[in-house]
Amino acid sequence: MVAIALTIAGSDSGGGAGIQADLKAFSALGVYGASVITAVTAQNTRDVTAVHPIPNDVIAAQIDAVLSDLDVRAIKIGMLGSGDLIRCVADAIAGFDGPVVLDPVMIAKSGVALLPDDAVSTLREVLLPRATVLTPNIPEAACLLNTTDAETDADLQAQGQALIDLGAQAVLMKGGHGAGEMCIDWLMTGVAAIPLSAPRIHTRNTHGTGCSMSSAIAAGLADGMSLSDAVSRAHVWLHHAIVRADELNVGHGHGPVHHFHGLWG
Repeated sequence: MVAIALTIAGSDSGGGAGIQADLKAFSALGVYGASVITAVTAQNTRDVTAVHPIPNDVIAAQIDAVLSDLDVRAIKIGMLGSGDLIRCVADAIAGFDGPVVLDPVMIAKSGVALLPDDAVSTLREVLLPRATVLTPNIPEAACLLNTTDAETDADLQAQGQALIDLGAQAVLMKGGHGAGEMCIDWLMTGVAAIPLSAPRIHTRNTHGTGCSMSSAIAAGLADGMSLSDAVSRAHVWLHHAIVRADELNVGHGHGPVHHFHGLWG
């Protein structure tokens, strides 16, 4: 039987991030994707112009509908727009005993805030301890820890360990916002710090990289891979998706990565 993964996230009308990117990543890696939509955004490659939250009871009903019928092997959680919704999702997945990939979506590529400041502490206290792996970028990690952005590999590792100390089982500290010709992510497991490096790709078409990476990890976990193997495969897959991103020529701003680089284009 095909492995099934569930994404709980917002919708991106431009198709490059959120639910749309998650389902593309699942499909590209051979996993069936189910979805729970937390918000509808009016969004393209240049801007987010409107956000319409889905009522919490409807979100809870979506989660129940999926988990009560489908054999979900992993859950990816992305955009959650309020503290109340964070608690709602935590309650709705309380009976799920599989791996959870938590992508702490806080700021859109355009710079628009997607998570209110007062909800950050709720995310930290309620959902972070539920995460099999947390996947923050540099600004998100700093926000969760109420500190400054990491500037060195040592900083990234220290902040990753601090997030584990807050309850996450593992943390993937993403280096995409860093400097230098090599982009290094650090997988922190509590017992090891594992570097994953790749040449930095100079392109503006990186919309949806965070969503896609976390979903690719969830796909691997749903398929029975170990965490380190799932993260390593996702890292290589996303690198190639960024390398091939310019071929798509979608939109006039930050275009999407090429999720299906292994299939067409």
